[in-house]
Parts: sequence; C-alpha cells; structure tokens
Amino acid sequence: MRHQPPRGRFWESMGAVWRRKTSVIAVFSIAAIILHLILRFGFRTSPGAFQIPLLAVLVFGGIPLVYELLRKLLKREFGSDLLGGISIITSVILGEYLAGSIIVLMLAGGEALENYALKSASSVLGALAKRMPLLAHRKCGSEILDVVLEEIAVGDALVVYPHEICPVDGVVVEGHGVMDESYLTGEPFQITKTSGSTVISGAINGESALTIQTIKRAGDSRYAKIMEVMRESEEKRPRLRRLGDQLGAIYTPVAVGVAIIAWIISGEAIRFLAVLVIATPCPLLIGIPVAIIGSISLCARRAIIVKSPVVLEQITECRTAIFDKTGTLTYGEPKLTEQVIAPGFEQKEVLTLVASLERYSKHPLARAILAAAKQERIQLPEATEVGEQPGRGLRGTVLGRQLQITSRNKLRAQNVTGTDQLPTVAGGLECVVVIDNRYAAALRFRDAPRAESRSFVKHLRPKHRFQHVMIVSGDREAEVLYLAEQVGISEIHAQQSPEEKLAIVRKETAAGKTLYVGDGINDAPAMMAATVGMAIGQNSDVTTEAAGVVVMDNSLEKVDEFMHISRRMRSIALQSAVGGMLLSIAGMLLAASGHLTPVNGAISQEIIDVLAVLNALRAAFPPKVISDL
Repeated sequence: MRHQPPRGRFWESMGAVWRRKTSVIAVFSIAAIILHLILRFGFRTSPGAFQIPLLAVLVFGGIPLVYELLRKLLKREFGSDLLGGISIITSVILGEYLAGSIIVLMLAGGEALENYALKSASSVLGALAKRMPLLAHRKCGSEILDVVLEEIAVGDALVVYPHEICPVDGVVVEGHGVMDESYLTGEPFQITKTSGSTVISGAINGESALTIQTIKRAGDSRYAKIMEVMRESEEKRPRLRRLGDQLGAIYTPVAVGVAIIAWIISGEAIRFLAVLVIATPCPLLIGIPVAIIGSISLCARRAIIVKSPVVLEQITECRTAIFDKTGTLTYGEPKLTEQVIAPGFEQKEVLTLVASLERYSKHPLARAILAAAKQERIQLPEATEVGEQPGRGLRGTVLGRQLQITSRNKLRAQNVTGTDQLPTVAGGLECVVVIDNRYAAALRFRDAPRAESRSFVKHLRPKHRFQHVMIVSGDREAEVLYLAEQVGISEIHAQQSPEEKLAIVRKETAAGKTLYVGDGINDAPAMMAATVGMAIGQNSDVTTEAAGVVVMDNSLEKVDEFMHISRRMRSIALQSAVGGMLLSIAGMLLAASGHLTPVNGAISQEIIDVLAVLNALRAAFPPKVISDL
C-alpha cells in the first residue's frame, strides 16, 4: 500500500508556509489588494470579480494563520496576532474580505520583518567566513605556492603579505613588522612582530611581509574557535517578547470575553461579531509598527542604523550595561599621557627632537608623538641619517644631536649612560629616548578614554535607570583598571576571551535585560547573547552583522541619542496602543449593548485606527531633547 502521510501533515505544512514565506505572503497581499481596488473602482467590475484577489489572500495567507491561531490556543498564548486571526475569521463570516486581507498583510509584514532580524544571526557566520582568506601562501624552498587552508599542516612555513589577514596561528620565523589584533583580543594597539613572536589567525598584517611557522591547523586556530562560539551563541540567542504581544495578552482575552458575554446575554450572534469587529487590534498591529518605523527613520537620519526593530522596544527595560574597552569607551589608539624627563633635559626640547625623528617612522606610537607635538604647536626641524633596524629602534640626527628611540629592554643591552635614572615600570606602553648616547626620557602611552566616556557612564543610572555597569575586555587587567578609574566604573572583567565574554553576558542576561556595547570581532558572540547588542563604528563587518543596532559614528553620544529615541518611541507606541485599546473597549461595550452594528463598529474602528496612526507618526520627528550628555 502507498504510505499515507500522518494526520495533520497538511496543517503542519500550512503553518510552516506561514512562518517561512511571510515576506512572499506580504508582497502577494499588497498586489492582491491593489488589484482588487483597480477592478472595483477602475473597471467597476462585478462584486464576484473584484473579490477574487481578496479571497486568494485569505486562502493562501489566512489558512496558515488560522493554523497558527489554533496552535497558540492550545498553548494558551494570547497575543495581538491571535485576536487578528479571530478578526480574519469574523471578516470572512461578515463578508468583509478587504478588512480580512488587510489584517493578513499586517500580520505577514510584521512577521517578515521579525524573521529578517533573526536571520541576521546566520549572516554573522557568513561575514566571519568571508573575512578569512581562502588561500595561504606556503613556502616550499625557494618557491611560494598558494594552497587552500585545509591543506595547511602544523610546521608549514607561510608568507603573510602586507595588509593580508593571517590565516592560521603561528610563530614568526622571518621578518619584522606589526599586526593589528585589536578586534580579536581587545589589545588596543598594533603589536610589533619579530622572530619568535606569536601571531593569531584573523589578525591584520601591517606594512611588511612576515614568514610564519604554523602551530595549529586552520580548523583549530583562534579565529575558528571564535566562529564556533558565534555558532553556539546564535543557537542560544534569546527570544524576546514584543510590546504588542504583551499588551495583546491582556487585550485579547478581554475582547473575546466581552464578545462571548454579549452573545450569551442577548442571544444574538450579531453582537458577538459586532464586538470583534470593533475589537480588531489595529492600534497594536499598526500603531506600534508605525511608531517603530518612524523611530528607525529618525535613527537613520542621526547616523544610527537599527537592524532589529525589537531593540527599540527592549533597551528601555535594560538595567545592566556591559561595555567593551578598546574602541568603545576608548578611541582604540595610543595617546602620549606622560613624559618622564631625565635631569639635564627639558620636556619641550625632548618632544621636539623625538617628533622630528618620528615623522619618518611607521611605528604605531609615532602618530601619538606627532599628535602631542601638534597640540603644543611645536615647529619640527628636519632629521637626517634616519634608520630603523629591526630590534634596535629608530635612530637619526636632529639639530646636530644623535637620537635613538628604543625600548627599556633593548637599552640595557647598550652602553648608554644614565640608565640608572630610568623610572619604575608602569602600565601602558613605553618608549625610551636616548640623546647623544645618554638616557633622556621615558614616554608613556595609554589607550585614552573618549572625551564623553566619563559623563556618559555617570548619567546612565539617573537618566536611563541602569543599575549595573561593567567593563568586559580582552585587554590586560592593568589597562582595564586604569580606564575604569578614568570613567568611573567599579566592576571590571579583564583578559576575557570571546568564550568568557559570552558566559558573562549570558549570566547577566539570565538575571535581567542587558545592553552590550562593543566594536571588535571578539565582541560579536556577546552582542548576540545580550538583550540589546550595539556596535560602535564600522570597524568590523562581523560586529555590525551581530549587533541589533549600529552607531555609524565613533561616539557614545549617539548611544545616548538612541536611548532617548527608544524611550520616546515606547512612550508614543504605548499612547497609540493603550489609547486605541481603551477607545476600542468603549466601542465594544456599546456594541455589546446593541448600540453599534458590525458596520458601524467597523467605521468606528477605522476612526480609532486613524487616531492611533497619527499619534504614532510623531515618532519620526526629533524630540526637543535627543541627548542629555
């Protein structure tokens, strides 16, 4: 005998169609409604003809929705879409096919937007995979061959060309340069690489080619581990209850209850239908989305891209703020913060000589020194005999004086006078200045906090009701402590891997709603696990994919603007939804008492919808106060 499909397979497939094909249903509904209007008012065809497009919408979109309605009834889930389903059935019974088709469109369109937001999680993995090179340059004697990553074995010699992404974890065996690992590790500066230095997959090489020896296969390297954490984070991403569903859970039982009571008391089924017609939750189905769309538009005009509409609803309920350090609360660049000058030298003299020489250097700290000289308006003389041998630092002559800029460890191996005056080791980065073979100064650098970081952190509790603020960083503990003191945060977690960041965020999110703000690839898993994930800047396509909202400008002030826009959006959405529901409830009572017919109820509901939408449109316009930093 031919195998018969299990009972209910048809309804399961219809429900799956609704969940997976909502965007198709939404587009089809729009086209069908437009065709209906053209046939009805343009060609003035018979009712039987102009109703056909609407019946198609109700069959192909309405039937799967009814199935979802039955599933939710069995699970005792009472959301706004549940009442929408009841309203569709009511509209079919009343012959109001246009109203039913519009409700199908609203439900399908909202579901499609939500599904699009959820799909961004899988696009993160795509961005991660796309970022890695497909080929590596394996060195075989005097030849360099391009091979796929899967063919790389431990012990292979690979050449990483300038500006390329390192394909695997390894150790430098030849060459001298720098690599940017900040988006992977949280270390704020480009890291110098020379023979014996370790390199990690995903790091961006600097100006010089490096030859490395692999210590792990591509599938076991650091970048692959981050992808595994990302995949796990995607699978366990929290599901959030929408504002419309929260209100619908209260409104739907009330509406159905009033309709049933009216039917029982009066004995007239028409009163049941009249109540449900005016109870159609358009303030929920239209008012809230209009407020959200208006706020998304306002955010876009403020250089804030909202990728997941749900974050606008959720951020006002977040009470824990978790920040990455590098590039989030800081600029992610070294800044000259201290100049320890040896006796016999003057600060301005040393800075003038050093900055003149650093003009010819590509070292990561050179830009910070030049910025400090520019701030002091120092005129820089020419430097001659400039040279930078690997491992020996920068050398040259300025105004007839011999200069060397090197490190503390390298200085001790040289015959330089005055080394006993070296200050004690401190946090941050350091370079040592030698003038005419005599120790002259120690220049110290830190990853400087953003100008607005302290005021931003300080106002989170009184202005936005955050009760818990912390830093979770991959950087060294000394650096994180230094920043925490600067910006006024007491709780820190330093030297955290992406896996550890993810665990911390999950723990905090289990206790209450969380906001996570970061900018690096190592932040992406944590962003996805938080209630609201926010990316600062456009430094990483992986991070922007993982975040629910992306601040295009590198500014915490924009984060504050987003909070204000979200809070105002929620207020306007509640005004539209709750106000519309109260008016609908008043109408339901009139309908239940027999003072409103179904037709009059439909007209009244349209008036309520217009009022709710007009109020919701206010969200698209900027408020008087958009930031209070």
